[in-house]
Amino acid sequence: MYRLLMLGLLALSCSLPLHAADYQLDLSGGWIRLLPAHLPAGGYFTLHNRSDESLKLTGATSPAYGNVMLHHSMESSGQSHMMHVDSVTVPAHGTLSFAPGGYHLMLMQPKAPLKVGGKVDVTLSFSDGEKLTAPFTLKPAGASGP
Repeated sequence: MYRLLMLGLLALSCSLPLHAADYQLDLSGGWIRLLPAHLPAGGYFTLHNRSDESLKLTGATSPAYGNVMLHHSMESSGQSHMMHVDSVTVPAHGTLSFAPGGYHLMLMQPKAPLKVGGKVDVTLSFSDGEKLTAPFTLKPAGASGP
C-alpha cells in the first residue's frame, strides 16, 4: 500500500509544472509613496528576470489595500495622463522598472492607517500562475526614489 501511494505521488509530481525551480525573478527597491487623505498611493520597484523566457506581470495585491492596479503614466502633447494596463512584460535576462513618471502600481482603499517608515507586503502575479511577494517601504508624498 505504501509503495502504491509513493508511486502515485511520484507520478503526480512529474506531471506538475516545474516553474518554481526554474523561476529566476526577484524584486528590488520596493517602495510606496503615501499621499494624504486616503488618496491613491503609487508603488515602485524593479523586477530582475534572470530566466531565458520573458515573463508577463498581470496584477498585484496587498493585504494593506482594497485594490491594486497596474498603471502607466505618459506625456502626450504636453499633458501628463495615466492609464490602467492589463499586463507588462519583463524581458528574458532583463529588468523592468516601475518608477515615477512611468509604470507604477496604483494602491487604493487602504484598509488601516499607514505610516511613513512602515512596510507592507505586495504580491505580484504573473501569467503563468507564479506569484512574488515582497515588502514595500512606505515613503512620504514628496519622495522620488527608494
